[in-house]
This record gives sequence, C-alpha cells and structure tokens, in this order.
Amino acid sequence: MQTCQQLKKPKFFSRASFRQRVIAGLVLLTLFSAFGLFWLAAQGRIDLGRWLGPSCGFKQRYNLPCPTCGMTAAVLAFVQGKIFAAFYTQPAAALFCIAMLMAAFLAFLTAVFGVYWRRLAVFLTEVKLRYIILALVVVVCASWAVTLMRTLAMGNRG
Repeated sequence: MQTCQQLKKPKFFSRASFRQRVIAGLVLLTLFSAFGLFWLAAQGRIDLGRWLGPSCGFKQRYNLPCPTCGMTAAVLAFVQGKIFAAFYTQPAAALFCIAMLMAAFLAFLTAVFGVYWRRLAVFLTEVKLRYIILALVVVVCASWAVTLMRTLAMGNRG
C-alpha cells in the first residue's frame, strides 16, 4: 500500500507548548488551592461561614432551598471522601467536583509531563460555549428539583 493510501491514525495526545504548560499549571494551582481550602474547612481549620454568610437569602425569603442550596456541604463531603453523601446532598456539586478532578488530572499531565490532550481541544472547538452553559443550567435545575422534592417530602421547609 502506498503512503498516500494509508489511513492516518488519530493522535489523542500531542506535545504541549510552553504557553499550554503554563496555563495548565495555573489551572492546576487554582483547583488544588480550591480543594485545599475546602479540605481545611472540612477539617474545621477554616470557618467558611464567615466568608459565605450564615444562610441563604432565598431560603430566608421563600422558606425553600435555593438552586445551589447544599453545594458547600456537598463539596465538604466530597473532599472528605464521602462521595455518595455529596451526591445525596447536592448532585450538581458532586458532578462539578468530579469534573474539576478530571480537569486537574488533565492539567497535571499537561503542566508536568507536557502531554496535551488533543481531543479536549477538538471538543471545545466543536461544541459552542452556549451549549456548555445550557448543560450546566440543566444540571443545576435538575439538582434543584431533587432538593425541592426531598424538602417537600420531608415536610421540613425551614
């Protein structure tokens, strides 16, 4: 078979440029810092209530959980390794934590080893940002529906 007739194998990984490695390092540092902050809060060394406030204004006004109600508790459960408890508390937060861990892993590969995942670049160029935002809104709304149903079923609206 001649060279021009051979099929090219798709490359999943390529060599990362210096710029890609720096950006990946910054992403990794940011995600590591965020998870570290929540881990310290889960250990009781940082009081997030001082920064985030004691309670949600939506819950105070309507006596129902807000769309993001339970996110902080779910992330704290996630960083303690209680993944199923995080999904039970706030499914959207647990999904976001898993997505952030995947992003941290890919950023680690790029920053440390110089391996760039080409499929991610292809995905981000083919999928429009508005569809990604729409998917995030759907996940948060579905999670809110679960939280509302659970609250109403328990009869605990306060």
